[in-house]
Amino acid sequence: MFQFFFSRPVEQQVGRMLVSGGLFAGLLLIGFGMLVFILRDLFAFLAAAVFFIAGFSAIGYAIRTWILLLKMKRSGNDGRQNVRIHNGDHLQ
Repeated sequence: MFQFFFSRPVEQQVGRMLVSGGLFAGLLLIGFGMLVFILRDLFAFLAAAVFFIAGFSAIGYAIRTWILLLKMKRSGNDGRQNVRIHNGDHLQ
């Protein structure tokens, strides 16, 4: 049974798959490295754009939360409507 799953053809096929996967990954990494090296200004601009968008998004969420808290404070609503506290007597 052990020889059926790990016979010579299977070992060779797995070896070929590992070699081809490693070769593909290496070529992909070298290509991406060359692309970054050649177009470094473009990649720096894209990274800066991502950080700007994330920053504005965080500011937007903070402002919306602040406005919501002000509205809750002015209306006297502390967010605990229809809340009942049980002491556990009903479980016995």
